[in-house]
Amino acid sequence: MTGRVTDWRKSTRSHAANGCVEVGSAADRVGVRDSKLGAGSPVLVFTAAEWASFTAGARRGAFDR
Repeated sequence: MTGRVTDWRKSTRSHAANGCVEVGSAADRVGVRDSKLGAGSPVLVFTAAEWASFTAGARRGAFDR
């Protein structure tokens, strides 16, 4: 991975809820972590292509139950 994941952000739809994830970025990767743990959270790291595929699937409802 090139660089450290930074610029963490939480969805505006999460309001004050504690059960949220944050998404951050690095030069060539996207990181996802638990917002409750902040900097102490383990980080899942994805390539830009993997993240784009995931978000496209979420937008079209591929993960809805």
